[in-house]
Amino acid sequence: MTFEEWMRAVLARVEAALERYLPASAVEPARLHEAMRYAVLGGGKRIRPLLVHAAGELTGARPQALEAASAALEMIHVYSLVHDDMPCMDDDELRRGKPTVHVKYDEATALLVGDALQSQAFVVLTDEAALDAPAQAALVRELALASGSLGMAGGQAIDLASVGLTLTRPQLETMHRMKTGALLRASVRMGALAGKAPDARALAALDAYAAAVGLAFQVVDDILDVTTDSATLGKTAGKDAKDGKPTYVSIIGLEASRALAAQLRRDAHDALAPFGEHARRLAELADLVVHRVS
Repeated sequence: MTFEEWMRAVLARVEAALERYLPASAVEPARLHEAMRYAVLGGGKRIRPLLVHAAGELTGARPQALEAASAALEMIHVYSLVHDDMPCMDDDELRRGKPTVHVKYDEATALLVGDALQSQAFVVLTDEAALDAPAQAALVRELALASGSLGMAGGQAIDLASVGLTLTRPQLETMHRMKTGALLRASVRMGALAGKAPDARALAALDAYAAAVGLAFQVVDDILDVTTDSATLGKTAGKDAKDGKPTYVSIIGLEASRALAAQLRRDAHDALAPFGEHARRLAELADLVVHRVS
């Protein structure tokens, strides 16, 4: 398959898995379940699920195991977006090209949607028969660490505390490796761990790849925030600058940010060298992440 054909096939499986793993909107509490499905289904780039499937190909993971890991990761990611958009955080009205959950429903429902999606993610991992008990434990640990205070939630706390401040480049990198990079790293690790457990050397190479891709993703997001309109972006463009948030563009400039994204792409490719052609999909995903600025 071409990369585009592979992506379409994976995304179709991911969407079907999310549809299957989410409670039906007719089940009580119906409004909460409807809002959960509104937040999750039919939108987003699904970069994390794509990384899961690409990494899983390296370790011979079963399709059902990858579907469960993908769905769990996407639920955690979407929960973070729902909470991130609320008035107490970034106070945004547009996400994935449609009204944010607190705008479509209300703030209390948005809060509960995030809470419920977080719980549902771990239900998915522990209910999937394609994952044996050791694999379930490993994936639950990866996801919990990536989404907690030492990962995504911690990065968001630093982000909120940094509004109006001038961060150094290392401080900005630390924030983004936690806020965005931790869940992307978990995507690669969970995909690999869903199959035959990779040895320490292979896992280190995958970590190096994920670190480069995770940071590149955020650098590109910062570039797009100042170079793309809201309709294309699917969320409010220019909001970081308006809110006084430190970004790569604000700290090192637009052209240097583009050069950094290109270097991170090369770093990602270099990290995959030990896997050869077997890591082709991971390499193509690194290209996809960075070429969004083209």
